[in-house]
Amino acid sequence: MRSPTTEMWPFEPTVRYARTVAEALRAETIGGIVMLAATVAALIWANVSHAGYTALQHTALGPMELYEWAQHGLLTIFFFVAGLEVKEEFVHGELANLRKAALPIVAALCGMAVPALVYLAVSWGAPDAARGWAIPTATDIAFALAVLAVTASSMPPALRAFLLTSAVVDDLGAITIIAAFYTAHLNLLMLLAGAALITVYWILQRSGAGRLWMYLPLAVGAWYAVEASGVHATVAGVALGLLTRVTTREHETRSPAEAADHYLRPISAGFAVPVFAFLSAGVKLDGSSIGGIFSDRVVLGVIAGLVIGKFVGVFGGAWLSVRLGLAKLSKELHWRDMAAVSLLAGIGFTVSLLIGHLAFGADQERVDSVTTGILVASLTASVLAALLLHVRMRKRRIALDDV
Repeated sequence: MRSPTTEMWPFEPTVRYARTVAEALRAETIGGIVMLAATVAALIWANVSHAGYTALQHTALGPMELYEWAQHGLLTIFFFVAGLEVKEEFVHGELANLRKAALPIVAALCGMAVPALVYLAVSWGAPDAARGWAIPTATDIAFALAVLAVTASSMPPALRAFLLTSAVVDDLGAITIIAAFYTAHLNLLMLLAGAALITVYWILQRSGAGRLWMYLPLAVGAWYAVEASGVHATVAGVALGLLTRVTTREHETRSPAEAADHYLRPISAGFAVPVFAFLSAGVKLDGSSIGGIFSDRVVLGVIAGLVIGKFVGVFGGAWLSVRLGLAKLSKELHWRDMAAVSLLAGIGFTVSLLIGHLAFGADQERVDSVTTGILVASLTASVLAALLLHVRMRKRRIALDDV
């Protein structure tokens, strides 16, 4: 005999399953695995039927192709969630305390500047190479945190906090770069319209007024206006995230930012980012394309920037901030721990792919070679960081056993 609940709510098991899946997608490990699976699936399809994969990318859906919807639409959700993380860090996290924030901020800034310089030095003289200078400046939060969670779950929380905070600052820097350097044309009227809608959103957030049915049209309208202005639509996403309130009022059990993160993070991790990865990472991997990596200075610049530049920049920035007395290294951490997490910063997947397409979108062959370089660099950084973290974990266990 069915229970009354089952009779009244025949879809209750499905709802419970959906909630379980959503909760799993809020975990860094699961989100990273889903993105990795989407990437592998894209690579398999592109190498089995490259024509079919390309046709899917360019399938028209309304005013844009599928890949454009993923880049301009779905990634806006990702950047909105990133904006929420930045706001949370500024109000309640590491960035709320200037002394604590100095370490990840300086590390993140150096971790953007040094890879760009390494890229420019390696790619110097290659045609149009300068357009891709920002590709190795980005760190993929989801992948980096997933690798850390899988390989070093028992490392001190301070290490994760450093990686998360520096990656959040990195994301904010990346979206600023996209807005400033990758805007081909500017429709000032539409940009002002987008700014006006974002301002209304902010006023409603500040006043505590409004419900979802009010905020959703404002967000969609802001997205459309910013996209139509010529500025990349993801800028609207991060702006709305930054302006979402992270404090609670008397009648609220959680802040609007917490509620938005609760509902949108599973969509971002389980759908938006994996679909973007699936529609971006499909490149043909044969002897000529892999061999071309070592003859294309742009691709070598991307790899060197992510693997070497990110490590030198993040680790050097952290060391410099401590050396100058701007910050202190947590007593829980050793500089070898910082070296491992600095290697993780070289995983520049999602945002690097986006910038690569923005920089070289008119040259599909160059886009494919840059995508291959990003994949090689991210895999290399992941493996090197995982090995170093494994060594650090083993040494920590030995030290604890000896106590």
